[in-house]
Amino acid sequence: MMEHLTAEQWREIVNKKMRFPPELINAIHEANVSVIHSLLKTGDGIIRQLEDSEDRQWREALNLSIRLGNEESMVTLLHGVKFDFRQIHEALLVAVDTNQPRIVKRLLDRLDQEKGNKMDVHSFNQAIFDHSIDDSQFAPGVTPLTLACQKDLYEIVTMLTQKGHVIPWPHKVSCTCLECRNGRQYDLLKFSLSRINTYRGLASRAYLSITSEDAMLSAFYLSRDLRKLSKREPEFKPQYLALEELCQEFAVELLGMCRNQSEVSTILNNCGINDEDTRDELEKHSFEEGIPNLARLRLAVNYNQKQFVAHPICQQVLSSIWCGNLSGWKGSRTIWKLLVSLGIFFTMPLLCLIYWIAPKSKMGKILKIPVIKFILHSASYLWFLITLLVESIILEMYRDTSTTRHQTLLHNSIHMVWVVGFFWYECKEVWIEGLRSYFLDLWNCLDVMVLSMYLASFSLRMVVLIKGYFLCQSQQSEMECLYFTDNARQDWHQEDPQILAELLFAVTSMLSFTRLAYILPAQESLGTLQISMGKMIDDMIRFLFILMIIGTAFLCGINNIYVSYTESIYLGRFNETFQFLFWTMFGVVNKEYVDMPDFVLAQFVGRILYGIFTLLIVIVLLNMFVAMITNSYQKIEDDADVEWKFARSKLYLNYFREGLTMPVPFNIIPSPKAFFYLIRKLFCFCNYNSTPDYPPMSSGSNETDEKVSYRNQVIRALVQRYIESARREFEETKRKDVGNRITGLSKVIGQLHVDLKQINQTMLDIEDNRHDPSGRSTSSIIGKYIQGAKNNFRDFNSGMPTESKSKPLLANVHNPKSEDVDEEIQDMVKSVEGKIEDEGVGAEIKEQEGEDQTGDGATVEEDRAGDESTDQSVLEDETTMMEEGRANKRREESLTGSSSSEDTGFTSQYSEISASSPE
Repeated sequence: MMEHLTAEQWREIVNKKMRFPPELINAIHEANVSVIHSLLKTGDGIIRQLEDSEDRQWREALNLSIRLGNEESMVTLLHGVKFDFRQIHEALLVAVDTNQPRIVKRLLDRLDQEKGNKMDVHSFNQAIFDHSIDDSQFAPGVTPLTLACQKDLYEIVTMLTQKGHVIPWPHKVSCTCLECRNGRQYDLLKFSLSRINTYRGLASRAYLSITSEDAMLSAFYLSRDLRKLSKREPEFKPQYLALEELCQEFAVELLGMCRNQSEVSTILNNCGINDEDTRDELEKHSFEEGIPNLARLRLAVNYNQKQFVAHPICQQVLSSIWCGNLSGWKGSRTIWKLLVSLGIFFTMPLLCLIYWIAPKSKMGKILKIPVIKFILHSASYLWFLITLLVESIILEMYRDTSTTRHQTLLHNSIHMVWVVGFFWYECKEVWIEGLRSYFLDLWNCLDVMVLSMYLASFSLRMVVLIKGYFLCQSQQSEMECLYFTDNARQDWHQEDPQILAELLFAVTSMLSFTRLAYILPAQESLGTLQISMGKMIDDMIRFLFILMIIGTAFLCGINNIYVSYTESIYLGRFNETFQFLFWTMFGVVNKEYVDMPDFVLAQFVGRILYGIFTLLIVIVLLNMFVAMITNSYQKIEDDADVEWKFARSKLYLNYFREGLTMPVPFNIIPSPKAFFYLIRKLFCFCNYNSTPDYPPMSSGSNETDEKVSYRNQVIRALVQRYIESARREFEETKRKDVGNRITGLSKVIGQLHVDLKQINQTMLDIEDNRHDPSGRSTSSIIGKYIQGAKNNFRDFNSGMPTESKSKPLLANVHNPKSEDVDEEIQDMVKSVEGKIEDEGVGAEIKEQEGEDQTGDGATVEEDRAGDESTDQSVLEDETTMMEEGRANKRREESLTGSSSSEDTGFTSQYSEISASSPE
């Protein structure tokens, strides 16, 4: 009926919904395009809405043709059926999943035809709001582009991006726009999964390589965002951290594509960021003359890209800058480095004087080398620590005056010379780095705290001296003058300024020695220990928080038990109870403190609470703390090389900066260079508004554009090398996979060939034994002989006449020779049967019988006829033998008259042989 329709009528019917022909699936499996075309052509077009089951059948038919790689069937279906957006979306995902670029192109062309009507590229991103795709095999939010990116299909990704497909950047987690609110209200799980899948596409190597102008910088940004998201969305923390690791690895692999030093310098010295604030912050950190700015490397340090910073290329650049012109420093022995460091330590004042006088001299340039600058500053800090030790010794020597108001500032204030130098050093560092960058470093926060405490301690000492001096000048304040000048320490107030100053000085002295750990990353083994100690401090803070909660709980409970009883002198007040519980953790208190013999119930409850406290704190929490520290150390030890190189790189970059060459305390002395710079700036400021004598020079924008253009060329070259390397690796992996499959298949075929040869040989042996009784298979001959004997004895009773069935088998048993022969025959039969069972002859006989039964009719009939003739001849022989036996028996009875009991035994022996044969 429909075969005579015109093209317009056919197109109109095809555009309607069509019933699904059940035979279509089989035709697709068979790749029978003509049958598919005929089924679509003879289908009944109807104007109605299809059911969901029938709609899924059409979708599965199209997906099946794509998975089978049958492009002709797919094209026939696309031309013959009106597929909607959901089916095209599913088909594209299937084509991408099976890596078929030609089919993807076909489907994209189909989309171009439908784009003007109902579909656009943005519709793929809105598929989350469609319930009809819930039965899809792909997760929510997976678009063709994200799926291709996750599989790193560069060809398909390029094809999709050229068609206008993009992966929109997800909104913030706290976004309250209409789209995000609707997504959360519609389906929260689907919204979250869509967000995860979107980030998987964004973090893929294919998407970063093809869509980003600077793939390395995009990987930095995305890694930072993913690390933040792992903290804001702890439900998906493992997924975000895995993607963050993927971005770091991609940046490292791109850096590994560099071929020469020019490319490395171009990559590391140009950050290429568009954020003006970040760019200005990086460019503001100028380095010493002759040292590149390393903007991208510093950006990697700020974004915590540890693998990138620890890459051998970055470490080689940093090491070459660190040693400067001292080419022999890097490869020299440790003892030589130690001797040079000791020489600089003792000659530090002389070296500083030379640099103060002639900073541009050869010696001055050597002192600007980062490694020498590091040794100078370390030597200065060691002198500061030696000064603190000397002051402590002096206070011990002059204990009589140090415990009164008569101590002088000279005895305990020499360190203030270094403190002033440190203060000026930190002020210059804030000026260079900026306030925000300065406080991002925790070591700087420690420096600010220590300097504040030193200044507070010195200020309190000065307050005591100044206040005593002015109070003694007044006649109305004799008591206060006496307090601040001559009173003994026992009469001082608890909040006395001198006591506070001494306490602050003690704490800051301890913190000053811990500040020495800052220089430990310069050495590998010590640097690893310093990093592990930092991680342990984090664990200690978390442990102290839990300890504070549990300790406060037991402090309140135990104190409330003993507060009403005066018998316990160590418990009942918060101060004493806290001390008791604190020292319990270290096992230095007496457990009898909780005893109250006169109040048994209160004593019992107190002992129970004290026992639980000891169990939790001493056994559980302390062991948990040890386990936490061990775990943190093991994590650092497993990745010790990366952690140490990252910490050392941060230390190196701090000494690459311009200025800050003069160590403390010599930096507080104004140098001639500082005066020269000050005069030059004043001169420039005075001539700022004057008319220039010469026309202005070009701004150098062309040079900047050339640098940007060259940087982009290098980035594109690295990306192209990476893509080619990925393709070669994919082809090599595919080739190895095919080779492994071929090898496995060859082994299987070889084993099958051997098995077939064995089967053929077995068949030939059986056939030869069947037609040639004198064959070589001895086991088969013996088996046939035994089987024939059993068959003969099996029907022995049935073959005898009726009147003789009840008669026993008679034999001449009184003949000794015949008895010996019978016993030998029985032994031989038993031994043969045992060999048959041991060597598997019985199984071979059964196989032979089965083959005889399954053979063709003629052969079976012939074998049966031969067996029957053999059985007949054997039966005749046995009959003759039995008749001769009866005759002998009668003669024996007539001669000797012996009994028949022995005949019965002989008959039973034959009966046992007959019974042992299978029926």
